[in-house]
Amino acid sequence: MSGAESLASSPLNDLSWWHADAEERERTFARHRREDPRPFVRVSAQSESGFWALTRHEDILEVSRRPEDFTSGEGGTQIFDQPAELREYRGSIIDMDNPEHARLRKIVSRGFTVRSLQALRSDIEDTVREIISELPTDGRCDFVTDLAAPLPLRIISNMLGIPREHEQFIFEATNVILGASDAEYIPDQTGAGINKAVTAASVGLIELLEDLAKDRIANPTGDVISQLVAADDENLTPAEMAKFFILLVGAGNETTRNAITHGLIALTDHPEQRELWRADYDTYAVSAVEEIFRWATPVIHFRRTVARDGVMLGEQELTKGEKVVLFYNSGNRDESVFEDPYTFDVTRNPNPHVAFGAAGPHFCLGAHLARLELQVLFKILFEELPDLAAAGEPDLLRSNFLHGVKHLQATYTPR
Repeated sequence: MSGAESLASSPLNDLSWWHADAEERERTFARHRREDPRPFVRVSAQSESGFWALTRHEDILEVSRRPEDFTSGEGGTQIFDQPAELREYRGSIIDMDNPEHARLRKIVSRGFTVRSLQALRSDIEDTVREIISELPTDGRCDFVTDLAAPLPLRIISNMLGIPREHEQFIFEATNVILGASDAEYIPDQTGAGINKAVTAASVGLIELLEDLAKDRIANPTGDVISQLVAADDENLTPAEMAKFFILLVGAGNETTRNAITHGLIALTDHPEQRELWRADYDTYAVSAVEEIFRWATPVIHFRRTVARDGVMLGEQELTKGEKVVLFYNSGNRDESVFEDPYTFDVTRNPNPHVAFGAAGPHFCLGAHLARLELQVLFKILFEELPDLAAAGEPDLLRSNFLHGVKHLQATYTPR
């Protein structure tokens, strides 16, 4: 093993630990940042294999800027290598290196320019109001399933031109794929059970999008699918479009819905911040949304693989094939970067969070869309449901990859 020895008690690969005590998790990461910022975490006490956990903001930025040394295409971007059969279904630009990554990202970027997304503002406003009109009339709802999840999913579906009839299937399939370690979504938590369920969900999404892509090639419209598969330039194949869609609905549905949900929790727990923002929405809209993303950090980690022997990270020498895991949640609480990092502050500026990853080729393609959705949503919520608040504790997703919320009861005065 190269580099410093780890603190012996690091539990970062223990799923149960991730959901036992939030304050203990924060103390553990703070201790690592202070005393052992790159602990080596073994898969088990009996195993020599494991990963280097990067807990400091500066290391996360450094690795993200060096894709030639820290690759994304060697076994996937989660802690453990994805089985080959799952990579066949789910492999997308997030799990690729250049030149293939650059080729595909250039194509898919057509549908996500700042100008094209700003043109979506009125559609997002209409969609928010539509979903609000569908809320229960008794003043209580499951904020996740009734509002936070349908909004980004419906926006993505509208952008791509996916008929509304497929919305529930897409919602359920993405829950399975990204919530695979939670028994609510996959009751059979054996390895075989998880692989079977995730494969079935992935195949269903791929078949849906391949059919839509083939239809747009034959009959292009103005939607994003048409822009990506039927433009007068290099295009995605139907299979590439389908794999990109799995990534897109994951990023556009799961992560955005979790940011929205954690945003409501934070504003409920910090009413003075809510009132400050509500009283002067436009002044604080940008900083408040950035703080929600820092506070929530919807994606907890991504992994990179060392490309060759002799790669240096600070004073530490790494060898080919070693894994480094970028813990964005820890980077977003780094005391050397953020003043009072455990304080929710809608005026925080600057706010160099890494909730969308860090600068580099894999910076989140949907960051601008996610920011726009939250800015529009909370403005309308403050106007239409000014007393909307979380009621009770969130039901968290069992995962060390997504900071997910499955259910959250909320109360409000019906319109």
